[in-house]
Amino acid sequence: MLYSMTGYGRAELNFNDKIFIVEVKSLNGKQFDLRLNIPSLLKPYEIEIRNKLNEVILRGSVECNINIKSNGVSKPVSVNKELAKSYFQPIAELASELGIGTDNILSTILKMPDVISSTNEVISEEEWKALYSVLLQAITHLMNHRRDEGKSIEKDLVERVAAISEQQAVIEKFEPNRRSKVKENLLKQLEQHIGADKYDTNRLEQELIYYIEKIDISEERVRLANHCAYFNTILKEADPSKGKKLSFILQEMGREINTTGSKANDVDIQKAVIQMKDELEKAKEQILNVL
Repeated sequence: MLYSMTGYGRAELNFNDKIFIVEVKSLNGKQFDLRLNIPSLLKPYEIEIRNKLNEVILRGSVECNINIKSNGVSKPVSVNKELAKSYFQPIAELASELGIGTDNILSTILKMPDVISSTNEVISEEEWKALYSVLLQAITHLMNHRRDEGKSIEKDLVERVAAISEQQAVIEKFEPNRRSKVKENLLKQLEQHIGADKYDTNRLEQELIYYIEKIDISEERVRLANHCAYFNTILKEADPSKGKKLSFILQEMGREINTTGSKANDVDIQKAVIQMKDELEKAKEQILNVL
C-alpha cells in the first residue's frame, strides 16, 4: 500500500471550559519539514508534539496549527504593554505612509498575537491528555487522507509499469529480425562503397559477430523485466515509507531503457523505447508525491 505525502486532518474537542482545535496538513518534500504553530501555554509540550508528528507523518512539508479557545467563561486578562509598544511604532509609520488615520490603532494593536493573554493561564495535566488525544485524531485523519490519495497513485504506477512491460513484449517480437537486418544493411553498404569482391568474407563474418554481440539487448531486457517485477513487489510491502526506494528502482529502469534505445538500430524498437520513456517519466512525476 502506498501513502501520498499530501493530506489534511482536523479534530476538535470541547473539554471543561476550553475548545481544542488541531489542524494538520502536509505536502510533498524530500525530508520531514515541520512548521508548528501553538499557543504559549503549550510550549512545555512542544518537543513531545514535534516528536509525535515526526514519528507518524515521517516525511513531507508539514504544517500543524493548534488552537485553544475559551468556552464562554470569563477570565482575568493581562496586557503585555512592552509588546504593545513595540507594535505601535511600525503600525503608526505604515498608517502615515498610506495616509490612513491612527484613530483605531489601539484596537489593531490589541488584536496582535500575545498582546492580551489570560492571567496566569496554564494547562493542566488532564487538559494536556485531552488535547494530545485530539492531536492523535487529527494525525489519524491526515494519514487516512494520505492513504486514500496513495491508492490512486498506486493504481496509476501499476498501469505505467505494466505499459513498460507491454512494450518489452513488442521489442521481443521485433528482436529476431533485428540481427539479420543489421547484417544485411552492413553488407549492402560494403557492396555499394567497396564492391562485393573486394573484402575478406571470413574476416567480415568475425567482425559482424563481434558487432552484433555489442548491440545485443537481451541483458538489458532481462534486467528491465526484473526491475519491473521488483517495483511491483515493493508496492505490496507493508512499509508505509517507500517513495525513495521506488524512485531508485525507476532510475535503474531508465538506465536499461536508455541503453536499449542506444543499441536498438531498429525503427520499430526505437518506437517502443520512446513509449517506455514516456511511461517512465509519468511514473517519476507520480513518485515525487509518494511517502
